[in-house]
Amino acid sequence: MNPGIGRDVVPLLFLVTAPSGAGKTTVGRGLLEAVPSLVRVVTCTTRSPRPGEVDGVDYHFLARGDFEARVSAGEFLESAEVYGNGYGTLRSEVVRRMDAGLDVLLSVDVQGAETLRAKAGADSLLSGSLVSVFIMPPSLEELERRLRGRNQDSAEVIACRLAFALSEMEHWRRFDYVVVSGSREDDLAAMRGILASEKLRVGRTRGLVIG
Repeated sequence: MNPGIGRDVVPLLFLVTAPSGAGKTTVGRGLLEAVPSLVRVVTCTTRSPRPGEVDGVDYHFLARGDFEARVSAGEFLESAEVYGNGYGTLRSEVVRRMDAGLDVLLSVDVQGAETLRAKAGADSLLSGSLVSVFIMPPSLEELERRLRGRNQDSAEVIACRLAFALSEMEHWRRFDYVVVSGSREDDLAAMRGILASEKLRVGRTRGLVIG
């Protein structure tokens, strides 16, 4: 009988970034449903919950003072101010899941991604695990249509988000991959392909066991 071959792979820190409304939340949900080894980290924010959002499920909703205290204590892997609200990812939440052998999905804005990449590069655990993907909207017209379709923001806020999206889209070259958003099915297929490819990299293999 031929021996079997086992493979030990470093868990991935899968970072997905896009302008608001470009589809990172939708594709993230699809990935979590389709990939059993991938888990989400609940991020923190100082903004008020939107209708239907649940504390500890959608976000950890923190008071401004609590958020700033955690920033000062260095608890966040990344944190940023976006449209007047604080957002951050607790390093402890990421590390706990990766220590359990799970791949971690982070869906953050462009500003947060810049900070995270810098910190991950200096982190012995995370430096070899980070994979970054930028989701590019197919056009500004389509991005505006998606933002209006959410029925969550005023016309003034949407105009602000569109203007900010233009500056965010200039950062795509700093990521490992760029996906131009199409249908939900196409976006999910592209992201699953990236995940599968990254799991096969020789540099992420800690060892092959033959026996």
